Amino acid sequence: MTVTDDRAAVEFRQSIDMDSELERLLESAAVLSYDPDQEIDWDKPLDPHKYGLNPEWSTLYGTPLWDRMTEQQRIDLTRHEVGSIMSTGIWFETMLQSMVLRSQYSADYGDPEFRFALTEIADECRHSLMFSKTCSKMGVPHYRPRRLFHELARVFRTTATGEMAYSSILVAEEVLDIMQRDWMRGENVLEEVRTTSKIHVVEEARHMKFARMEIKEYLEGISKPRRHLAAFVISIVAAIIVDSLVNDDVYANAGLDPEEAKAAAKSNTHHQNLMRMSCVHLMDFLSEVGLLTPSAMRMYRTVHML
Repeated sequence: MTVTDDRAAVEFRQSIDMDSELERLLESAAVLSYDPDQEIDWDKPLDPHKYGLNPEWSTLYGTPLWDRMTEQQRIDLTRHEVGSIMSTGIWFETMLQSMVLRSQYSADYGDPEFRFALTEIADECRHSLMFSKTCSKMGVPHYRPRRLFHELARVFRTTATGEMAYSSILVAEEVLDIMQRDWMRGENVLEEVRTTSKIHVVEEARHMKFARMEIKEYLEGISKPRRHLAAFVISIVAAIIVDSLVNDDVYANAGLDPEEAKAAAKSNTHHQNLMRMSCVHLMDFLSEVGLLTPSAMRMYRTVHML
């Protein structure tokens, strides 16, 4: 930030009493945090009749191919899909931890912001561990993003700061939030997925509030060119995250013809509408803070977030 930006950020922080908000988030973390090893019985056999996620959230639900699939193929597919989504979550959480820790490198170690940032990192470590163990328990591969995306993300996590870093964090968390709110209530969903979803939803609510506060602080008083550049970069990150959620290999691993399945998923308007629904609150926030520019909107539309 420039000197002017720093002054604006300080004034913004004082105007909303950010320290009090952060103390409340820390109090919430002390009361509403979970140990996955206490909440989940990792040795209990999987229920063979339960889906990995609500069938309605499958990328093939609502297509003629879905109608032709056997019940076992549907169960297998949703387990691979949720495994891919969890693996993508781990991938992004490692980036998130790196960006948050870097943002606090020169922080005041007595500041509530520093303490909450480290609390968030601790939460994300537990989330990654529980996602990893859930994938292993389901017997699905630990899916990885495309090599190009993996390498681009390596650069981004090393260089992203300020509003770009925290907006990217918010995007990833918001996209998963609506999905997991459905999964945690799904009576036909694996208990392990329901529990991990509940833990993630509850603890990420704090993280999303923190990210919104940080974004507003960083955006206070910035120039129009910087705001437009940030909006476009964030939209690219969002598109990569959404495109990476369900790996193409899930279809072959579920016993389906991969080319037919990929074509069906690509044209599935039901799933596209669910994605737009998931992103309504995110788009409202980005619009509110001036990060929903025309170029960013075009990018969001390519992955059906808008």
